[in-house]
Amino acid sequence: MRVNRAMSDIVVSAELLGKIRELIDDILISIGVHTVLLIDDAGNIITNCGTPQSQFDYTSLAALAAANFGATSQIAKLIGEEDFTLLFHKGRKDSIHFTRVGEHLILITIFGDNISLGVVRLRIGQLVEEILKAFE
Repeated sequence: MRVNRAMSDIVVSAELLGKIRELIDDILISIGVHTVLLIDDAGNIITNCGTPQSQFDYTSLAALAAANFGATSQIAKLIGEEDFTLLFHKGRKDSIHFTRVGEHLILITIFGDNISLGVVRLRIGQLVEEILKAFE
């Protein structure tokens, strides 16, 4: 898979994609996280793991998440920050956590109230480090 960029190209080989999916499964899905998507900042889905795809409209979720990050990036600049690296929304039964992975990727994590936000954030931090290493 090749994602074209004005300033750079992200190339994800089948081997790298398999490694990323394995990391997501081992670090997040294994603790009970429902769904994880890795997208680029344009809203293109790199991979998804967890809940069967029929439960969510992943394409819309990815596009809206990318737009959400774009909007909050501008809000950050208005208050003197360079960027916000994570967003979190809590619902009645599920929560969603968005975090940057490097400059061009966003990790979307959906989980229930049976898992604490602290554990999810700790595991996401580990996963982000591992994904960045995999891209090197």
